[in-house]
Parts: sequence; structure tokens; C-alpha cells
Amino acid sequence: MSTRQVSDRNDPIIESRDMLVAPMQKGEKPKARWRIGTEHEKFVYRTADRRAPSYDEPGGIRDLLMALTEYGWEPIMEGGNVIAMSGPDGAVSLEPAGQLELSGAPLENLHQTCAETGRHLAQVKTIGDKLGLAYLGMGLWPDKTRAELPIMPKGRYDIMLRHMPRVGSMGLDMMLRTCTIQTNLDYSSEADMVKKFRVSLALQPLATALFANSPFLEGKPNGMLSYRSHIWTDTDPARTGMLSFVFDEGFGYERYVDYMLDVPMYFVFRDGKYIDASGLSFRDFLDGKLSVLPGEKPTESDWVDHLSTAFPEVRLKSFLEMRGADGGPWNRICALPAFWVGLLYDQGALDAAWDLVKDWGMEGREKLRAEVPRLGLNASLPGGGTLRDIAAQVLDISRGGLSARNCLNEAGDNETGYLQPLDEIVSTGKTPSERLLDLYNGPWGGDISRIYEEKSF
Repeated sequence: MSTRQVSDRNDPIIESRDMLVAPMQKGEKPKARWRIGTEHEKFVYRTADRRAPSYDEPGGIRDLLMALTEYGWEPIMEGGNVIAMSGPDGAVSLEPAGQLELSGAPLENLHQTCAETGRHLAQVKTIGDKLGLAYLGMGLWPDKTRAELPIMPKGRYDIMLRHMPRVGSMGLDMMLRTCTIQTNLDYSSEADMVKKFRVSLALQPLATALFANSPFLEGKPNGMLSYRSHIWTDTDPARTGMLSFVFDEGFGYERYVDYMLDVPMYFVFRDGKYIDASGLSFRDFLDGKLSVLPGEKPTESDWVDHLSTAFPEVRLKSFLEMRGADGGPWNRICALPAFWVGLLYDQGALDAAWDLVKDWGMEGREKLRAEVPRLGLNASLPGGGTLRDIAAQVLDISRGGLSARNCLNEAGDNETGYLQPLDEIVSTGKTPSERLLDLYNGPWGGDISRIYEEKSF
């Protein structure tokens, strides 16, 4: 989640609908300027007892962040606490229970993306070795209750933690017990955004299945392959889901603005502090009728903040954000952007992917989304068959898109090699979760502690 540092009193007041559309329009870029942004989260644990460390304890989360200064990272403060680090590779920030996230820089190709990931993991592993910390690459804490997890000192999280139980049964699990990999990608025009939004939304359940990596809850199998994805089905219906309106004729920036105006607010950031506006209306804010800031109207930054508080399967800001994948190890952190770049950044691949999904109806897409957390690649496709039936075809489309980009590293390799972990999943028919369940029910003998040997970075 984004980290605000300052409130700018010179920030322009929103005075027209055009200003609400502007962030999305400003995201338009010619193809030569398209970039790849990758975000990935990991769980932090103490090697001595596998406990999730608190923020303040010696060798805890604050010390982990500050140790990054050795590599040129600079602290970002809130209320006297360091809550993120800024550097050439983007930002390192904290999720609510201390999950560590790298929000990577916008990069030109996947070779750079994977190198960035490798640098980050090497840095935090070196620091972890000194502090007695290690990292778990999964979509869900496999053995921790909510009560066992610490809370990070970030103002927006205080507001969300209070609000979540009012609107869903699993919002606190989302905040405290999950990790994800996400990819942020560009578009050239409104029409290009629409096509990419539709393709990525329709195929997001396939990404969920391929990256399913959260089969355990509190030490036992939870009946799901992606429990992280299941959590989103009862987190907050006003700001999650498959956004069926994206497939309506005439969809574009204006319709997404209407959607976001209907999403209840979380907060307003003023003078370095978060003001609780949970459940209030941004439409009232536009009219100067927000009860917590009577008479004030929103600024451009307030709107950008608000755009970050919706959590659909694909999110539009000044780029498109793919949100369907569980957290995982290094090679799958590289594989997720490869999957989506191959599908969306080559016109031939994008057209082929659209041809595959364009006849899927709303009911079928919703059923697919509902089934995929439990069934993975066996979830039902609209019109018949399962995700397993199209997985290899979609990977081939992505591979073709990556080949057409012809972005080579120093060894002369293109970007298609980053799909290899997904090819293996499709060829074996086993998602990461199914492989873990086989180990749990076999060699591990039901001992969930073995997960730390298997999934640690």
C-alpha cells in the first residue's frame, strides 16, 4: 500500500470532473515509454523461534528497515517512526503486520526486473543473517493466528484495522496474514487501457491458480489452494471483485471515476497525519460536506490517495495493477511480470488473448473467480472446460509476446525464460499449493514447521 510523506498545502483543489479523470489520462504513454513495475511481499520471522518480530524489539522490523541504509536506502518517517525506505530500486515498505514489501522502480525489461528482485533479496537476507531474521515466500502465514502478529505504527493501518470488521469477516486476515506479488503496467490510450483491463481481469483467475501458494491456515490445510484469494471474497464488497462494468460497452476512464466515487473513503491525510474518514463519501468531500473536514474540498493528492483504497482484481490508477497472485519465491516473483508483459505489451499477443476471453459472460467470469481459490486450475471456464484446458495456450501467447519484444540480456537471452516456473506448473498439473499439500501429507507427516525449510528465501 502507498506511503504518504507530506501534505502539500499548494496541492490543487479538485474543481472539475476533468481533474478526477486526469490521473488516468496522464498515465497514457507511447509504447517506447512503457515500463514494468513489480511489487512483492514476504513474511518476516525470527529464526530462533519462528515468531513474527514486532516493530520496536531489538533486531525487529525497525532495525531491519534502518539496516538498509547500508545499501543507500533513505528512511521515510511518519509520527517519528521509520515506516519505509526510499532508494534507486523503488521503495521498501511495511504491510500491517510487518510483511516486508519491495515496490520496485519502473523498469524497461524483465531482465532488469529480475536483477532488481535479486538485489533486494540479497540485501534483506544479509541483514536478516545479522539480526536473526529470515523470510517466508507464501501467500498466507501458514501457522500464525491473528493474535500472534504485531501491528506496525502506520496511521492508515490503524484506520483500516478498525474499519475492516464492519464490512467483512476476513479483512483483518487480508491485512495481517497475506502476501502477494503484483505487476504494474502501462497503456498508450484509453482504448488500449480498456482492452488490457478486460483481458487481465478475465485472465486474473488463471494467474491466481498458477501462483496459488496458500493452502495452510494455523498449521493445517485450509481446504483452499489460494486462501489469500478466498480472503478477498469477504473483505469489503464495496472495493473488491471482478468489476463487471469493465466489460460494458462504453467503458473508459469516466466509468472508473464513477466506480471510485462510489467506493467509501478510508482517510484524509493532513499535516503528516491520517484523519479517519472510513465509510464516508468522496462525493460529499467534493461538495465540501465531509463531516471530518467540514468546508474543505479534496485536492489532487486526496484523489490519488483514494484511488489506492480500492482493491479489485485489477486496479486502475495511472497504470494497471495485476492483483491476483499469491506471494512466492524469487523465480515466481520474476514469472508474474513475465506472464503479464507477454500478454499485454505486444499487440499480437493482446489480440490473441482477447479472442480467447471476449465471449465469456459476466456470470461465467464470476463463477470462475469464485471457484479458483478452492479448485485452482480445475476451476470452470465460461462455456465449458477448466482453466487447465487453456493454461498452456495462454502461456504460449505470453511467450510469443515476450519473443516479439526481443529484449535481450548480456548473454543474448530474451525474456521467455522467466516463464519456466509456470511451464513446469502446467506440465506437471500441480500448483505450488498442491505440491506443498503432497509434502505435508507425505514426507512431512503433518508437521507444518517443515514449511520454513521449504519456503524460506
